[in-house]
Amino acid sequence: MDTYHINIAGVERELKLYPVDEHLSIAAFIMFGDVEVTEKAATELLKRCPEHDVVVSAEAKGIPLGYEMARQGCREYVIARKSVKVYMRNCTEVTVNSITTANEQKLYLGDDEAEYLKGKRVLIVDDVVSTGESLLALEELMKKCEANVVGKACVLAEGDAKNRNDIIFLEPLPLFTK
Repeated sequence: MDTYHINIAGVERELKLYPVDEHLSIAAFIMFGDVEVTEKAATELLKRCPEHDVVVSAEAKGIPLGYEMARQGCREYVIARKSVKVYMRNCTEVTVNSITTANEQKLYLGDDEAEYLKGKRVLIVDDVVSTGESLLALEELMKKCEANVVGKACVLAEGDAKNRNDIIFLEPLPLFTK
């Protein structure tokens, strides 16, 4: 299997390539289980991000980064869930279409989280931004909660996302065509 070599916050990694379709492959960046990359990426991103009250990410791949950035920084984080849990009441929801997920999904916050976020300075974080659909959904969710998004950050900007001027990222990640 082919790989792509990358340096993330001083940490060398080989990312395996996986086909999206017959013409396109992506290098899979998976933070789950990689404590070294998670800690160092969070440290570097925090140096570049604006002051904020709370870190917000989406379930599931953004959880390690959101947690670690909050642990090192503001000490507060909220995760938008992909399904409603029994303890979530009067949910605020948005729809998201992600490149790494085949079907349309929804993101939810319970009324406790929505009320907590109201008026807060929010930093939205994710592991990889590609199409930007997940960020857009999180921004919409924050608007519904009356939170103030002060920044958007990710570890890697995939494909054309590296040309965006509205995200903070550590490294570009190319797309691979056949």
